[in-house]
Amino acid sequence: MENKISFKDSIDQKVFNAIYSRSLVYNTCWEDPAVDRQALNLTADDVMVVITSAGCNVLDYALEGPKRIHAVDANPRQTALLELKLAGIRNMDYQDFFAVFGEGYHPQFREVYYDTVRKELGDFSRDYWDKNLNWFASRRGSFYFHGLSGFVAKIFSTYLALRPNLAEPVNALFETTSLEEQRQIYDEKIHPQMWGKAMNWAISRQITMSLLGVPGPQRKEVIAQHEGGVAGFIRASVEYVFRQLPMWDNYFWSVYIRGKYGEHCCPEYLKYDNFLALKNGLADRVSLHTTTVTEFLDHTDDRISRYVLLDHMDWMAGYYPEALRDEWRAIFATATPEARILFRSAHAKPAYLEKLQVEAKQGGSFVSLRDRLHFHDELAMRLQRQDRVHTYAGFHIADIAV
Repeated sequence: MENKISFKDSIDQKVFNAIYSRSLVYNTCWEDPAVDRQALNLTADDVMVVITSAGCNVLDYALEGPKRIHAVDANPRQTALLELKLAGIRNMDYQDFFAVFGEGYHPQFREVYYDTVRKELGDFSRDYWDKNLNWFASRRGSFYFHGLSGFVAKIFSTYLALRPNLAEPVNALFETTSLEEQRQIYDEKIHPQMWGKAMNWAISRQITMSLLGVPGPQRKEVIAQHEGGVAGFIRASVEYVFRQLPMWDNYFWSVYIRGKYGEHCCPEYLKYDNFLALKNGLADRVSLHTTTVTEFLDHTDDRISRYVLLDHMDWMAGYYPEALRDEWRAIFATATPEARILFRSAHAKPAYLEKLQVEAKQGGSFVSLRDRLHFHDELAMRLQRQDRVHTYAGFHIADIAV
């Protein structure tokens, strides 16, 4: 599986790596855990490896009561965010916690931080949040308008502020009570105003994609399978969500447009009863690891029954195919016989499933990655139709082939 990288691709790779290595990329998760839970069928015996991202989904899975969740991320800032959430769950009351992570703003955050959570943080996390307290305490904005993806959300929020005739119906979507009402608002008031040349140009730029955590290889996958390119794919995704799925509980799009969650439109960990369940012990089942998936798996003694790997294999396949092969070696070495793996992709049928050669189960020969996995394609297609984010062309559910 050899990849020839052009000069332009090399520049895109360096820009993405520079952005990723210096920033908090994700301030909230952009994968629907309600879909994941149906695919995972978690039990009290499960041990999970989950790429941390913003930690929202790690806490969501913890509410299902698995034995252990190893939250793994190579970016220490993502670990720092989940560590802050865990410290908040253990030491804050619900009202303060929801203000911080629900509203994205707490007027006394500095006092809350120093009095209740700072002492619970590791060295990197403590230093990082010491420098960024204003993300939660500024009257001029919200935590959800910080970090790279938050910066894009802030730009869109500013764009809406400059276009009140568009902002009004966009916000009205989240107050609807029926799909019929949603469709009417979108078709009559949003669609005619939103998809102009400027919007299409802006969302098609690689720099925009990089700020959202989407590297060049993923962008190419989108272009390869959608005749409208990146802009056409995003438009189709938005139209599906806004026309086919209820918006009144779609906290993914709501937080990026409004900069905050609502009491009834928020991740599960922000709901009162779930917050108490996490505080009363479920949060203690989460372990934090700032490292790569491969490095973690090579040093753990645990046998893993559930892996949630998000979409990182897309960019590994494009930039680091040997590292991707090594990661799958580590997965096969640590997986229980009934292990299930969830991953997403910018492509419905990512090429690396066929091209990547991994060692056969019995050893001594190599087979395609797909041959080592048993896919549940019908289940994945059914669940993807329910996905409230809907920005991935591929949702994959696979078991280790027996």
